Amino acid sequence: MSRSPTPKQAKLLTSRVVYRGPVFYVTTDHVQEPGNIVARRDVVRHTGSIVIMAVDDTRSEPRVLLARQYRHPAGDHLWEFPAGRIDPGETELAGAKRELVEETGYAATHWQRALHFYASPGFLDETMAVYLASGLKRGKAQPEEDEVIQKRMFPLSQLVRMVMSGGIRDGKTICGVLWLAEKLQPGRRAATTFSSFSSIAGR
Repeated sequence: MSRSPTPKQAKLLTSRVVYRGPVFYVTTDHVQEPGNIVARRDVVRHTGSIVIMAVDDTRSEPRVLLARQYRHPAGDHLWEFPAGRIDPGETELAGAKRELVEETGYAATHWQRALHFYASPGFLDETMAVYLASGLKRGKAQPEEDEVIQKRMFPLSQLVRMVMSGGIRDGKTICGVLWLAEKLQPGRRAATTFSSFSSIAGR
């Protein structure tokens, strides 16, 4: 008896919206996945987010802008890159420029798309587009009513140490800091990372 061929793509059998909120909605899907696996998948649907690595490169060591705010799911205040949801009909770059001004008051003259990844693909379809922004100009922040945001510039080497020691716990920020360290200070990043690892291993 011959086996049926393995499908190359998933086939959506049924999909039902079980929750709809202002930021995301949730579907319960029954899907035939590659390998002929039929399963129920509950998926959080999101329009996608943008993340901004705002860098002041006017000094010998780059300084990087982080925002600190209370995150209810984490139950704590976290240092993060400025970030936000892409509005319907908005491009990633337009969203990045808008969010940087709203959360921090800064604008930038140079933009580069650095990273693009899924935030947590096991149950969430949200993608994150990470932009490098430079040529910074100060301005007045325009946060939303429910946002209380503190902002601060950090030397890049300090951020790498914070990542390695667990001082930064936000995933998108960890990814971005390590990307920046490799991009802007490759030799110094390697030495700092090895030193931090040796310190942790010796505890």
